[in-house]
Amino acid sequence: MSTIDTRLIDGKQHAAALTARVSAEVAQLDREQGQVPGLAVVLVGTDAASEVYVRNKTRQTSSVGMRSFAHTLPADTSEAELLALVARLNADPDVHGILVQLPLPPSIDSTLVLDAIDPAKDVDGLGQVNVGRVTLGHPALVPCTPLGCLLLLEAELGSLSGLHAVVVGRSNLVGRPMSQLLLNADCTVTTAHIHTVDTAAHARRADILVVATGRPGLVRGDWIKPGATVIDVGITRIPTGSGKTKLVGDVVFEEALGVAGRITPVPGGVGPMTIACLLSNTLHAARRQWAGRNTGRAA
Repeated sequence: MSTIDTRLIDGKQHAAALTARVSAEVAQLDREQGQVPGLAVVLVGTDAASEVYVRNKTRQTSSVGMRSFAHTLPADTSEAELLALVARLNADPDVHGILVQLPLPPSIDSTLVLDAIDPAKDVDGLGQVNVGRVTLGHPALVPCTPLGCLLLLEAELGSLSGLHAVVVGRSNLVGRPMSQLLLNADCTVTTAHIHTVDTAAHARRADILVVATGRPGLVRGDWIKPGATVIDVGITRIPTGSGKTKLVGDVVFEEALGVAGRITPVPGGVGPMTIACLLSNTLHAARRQWAGRNTGRAA
């Protein structure tokens, strides 16, 4: 059986191009109108991974010429205190996007906090209003990771209409919105999850296979339809011996090569698109808010 020359989808390259477009638009807005988008990122506690993500988001926000507002709160911050901060950011005209870094401490209701963010500033797209808009196919601020996946697919394949997409995973962060975005793009969509019977059989029929479970090595090469496009959202650090570790995805990459037509590597695939889409969402949110103020209507 002949193998396929698998094309690697370079997420870094796609993210750099999107970030460059955002940076150029921000510079033009500042030059011509004196308007600069602002992004507020809120971190509660000292989770090491979250601290790294927040630093990266803050750095890249500034690198494209946007204003960056970082709020780091102690782990014992009460739910009421966090909600009060969100309310202040909602009312701040210099803040056009608000991102509350997850996970939050167990004492705080994440759903309550996310829904407290003004939907016009909900650049993570996780509040109920934007989730509903995505579900209905209406204009919305879309969660950054699934949006990045969609942009990669459209850049690689063009129109997705009529293709059979299988999404493995149904989390609110990736799986559910990813399935909905693919449905909105006129794909035929199957969503597989922990209770699905014979996930491999569903995966083998997919023209597009998106895997977002956080289970390293779940998808083997024989799960993949020859020539399919594979988007591996998973990223897990595993030990390799002698105290060393490496990052791997949910797909056994070496087995997918020669079977998949296209695949995102881990790292360097989906990850870079997430922050690029956050910046893009913040720019779009700012534009809508300015337009709303100019017309006297809500954004």
